Amino acid sequence: MPFGRVSGCSMLVKIIIVFLLAMVLVGMVGKVLFPGALPRVMRRAPICKDCGRHIVGKTCDCKKRRP
Repeated sequence: MPFGRVSGCSMLVKIIIVFLLAMVLVGMVGKVLFPGALPRVMRRAPICKDCGRHIVGKTCDCKKRRP
């Protein structure tokens, strides 16, 4: 193997490391630009006070079913 040439395995490792560093950089930029995005996604769904089920739309179905 001649000097100065990089083997295929070490080139693959370098590509993977560069890709992971790029992903970390994208994550850091996203965290700076959109700081409130994660807690908004992890917020719990609202629960109906009458029946205790999760509210999917604007109102609960339990009020429609009552005679």
